[in-house]
Amino acid sequence: MAKTTPATLALDKAKIAYELHSYDYDPDAPRVGLQAAESLGVSPDQVLKTLMALVDGKPVCAVLASDREVAMKKLAAAAGGKSAQMMKPADAERVTGYRVGGVSPFGQKRQVQTLIDQAALDHEKVFVNGGQRGLQVRLAPTDLLVALPAKVAILT
Repeated sequence: MAKTTPATLALDKAKIAYELHSYDYDPDAPRVGLQAAESLGVSPDQVLKTLMALVDGKPVCAVLASDREVAMKKLAAAAGGKSAQMMKPADAERVTGYRVGGVSPFGQKRQVQTLIDQAALDHEKVFVNGGQRGLQVRLAPTDLLVALPAKVAILT
């Protein structure tokens, strides 16, 4: 498994401290984020998932705890739109440059509006996808705001 991805390069460029953690990715897991948390031996609310959505037809990245569901109306409102829907996997891969299951909010091919769920800031450290299936970066959630042009909102 490569330890250098566009995500880790973006974190290095932003001078963000992080730790890499690998785990056995299960493509058949019903909820990949929960499987990652179990494999890493941490609470699911500390493993953040990266979801790609469309708000009024424009791509948006939502980052929230793996044990929560995004509320589409809240996502739309936070992004300044009226309606939201999940992006099709092929479109998410095209926009981000990552394969589904390995989508990171860092180092995406095309920079899009990023929203982080308020609850993610409740932890000292969180895990976020490192840009590859089976690779997570552990960092302070406030560093998400430093490394990304992101906005905090209630998304769940």
